[in-house]
Amino acid sequence: MATVSLKSALKRQFGNTPYGNLSVLSFALATLASGAAADSDSTTAIAAGDVIDLGPLPEGMRLDDAQIIVSTGMTATITGSLGFKYEDGTDSTEAPQDAAYFGSGIDLAAAGRKRATGTKLLTLAKPARLILTTAVAANAKASDLKVLVYGEQVGAR
Repeated sequence: MATVSLKSALKRQFGNTPYGNLSVLSFALATLASGAAADSDSTTAIAAGDVIDLGPLPEGMRLDDAQIIVSTGMTATITGSLGFKYEDGTDSTEAPQDAAYFGSGIDLAAAGRKRATGTKLLTLAKPARLILTTAVAANAKASDLKVLVYGEQVGAR
């Protein structure tokens, strides 16, 4: 039986460690008793269909995984989609923006860890924003969510 070795096995290894350049970016979303996002530019309760910009994702980051940690859930039945859009508003053919890249229909009302359901790896072609799009109902209570995005910086394009 033959042994086949891939030529690109260490091609994208960065840093001075043998295990790569893994990063975990943390984003927080807390809402007030009124349902509005705390520490945001809006005082209105989060409604179904609202897009919440959680923060920046750097160019050249390979998006490996994500999870939403719901410590205190939003109003019952609220779900969400977790994805990204490019900062400049222009899509990329090599790595298309996707508002549900990490998953859709994620239960934001029940406490627990919600893992990404996406099935592909993608490297960001340019600076992007992590976005959470809500669905089903408006939020009317205080909640506490943390989002962790795992990835490796594989270089700018």
